[in-house]
Amino acid sequence: MLKVAITGNIASGKSQVEKILLSSGYKVVDTDKINHYILASDYNVIKEIKSVFSDEDILDEDGNISRKKLGDVVFYSEDKRKKLEDILHKRIFDKVNIFFNENSNEKFVFVSIPLLFEANLENNYDKIIFVSADEDIRLKRLMERNNYTKAYARKRIKIQQKEDEKIKKSDFIIFNNSDFNNLRKQINSILEQLSNH
Repeated sequence: MLKVAITGNIASGKSQVEKILLSSGYKVVDTDKINHYILASDYNVIKEIKSVFSDEDILDEDGNISRKKLGDVVFYSEDKRKKLEDILHKRIFDKVNIFFNENSNEKFVFVSIPLLFEANLENNYDKIIFVSADEDIRLKRLMERNNYTKAYARKRIKIQQKEDEKIKKSDFIIFNNSDFNNLRKQINSILEQLSNH
């Protein structure tokens, strides 16, 4: 079984790539979705985060963890981001390993990991697909999708490692600046190459 990571900087269109793969019958797991599930339902994690971040405003009006508020807190502090990762990463990758075990008979499986390189996880995968999009396109997507101001969206983009550094470390590059058909064509070409691996 080939383990293929899908990564890319913020608002590059990783979820569109996932949708195409899923609709074509491939097995895909999204670490962001696992993260959201854990934050909403894992009692021990919720308790630990509330305790570690007790001095911060991270709760919504119902007393639940607000992903947006927590995201803002860790966005501005590397130390706090590291604390959150220490709580979440092991649990996320336990679930990824379950996904691998459940699909061990597949020729290849896909794992979407936005922060693959930042977390130094690239060696855990046989192949890496990097989804790239021009900065002005990503800026526009962030502002539309997340309702961010231009200044805040630009900050979110700038905090990540540069695309060209990540592209050098990747096996396949998808350029997601065009339309859906173009995206599907690029994915089909990658699937063909993976099949011949």
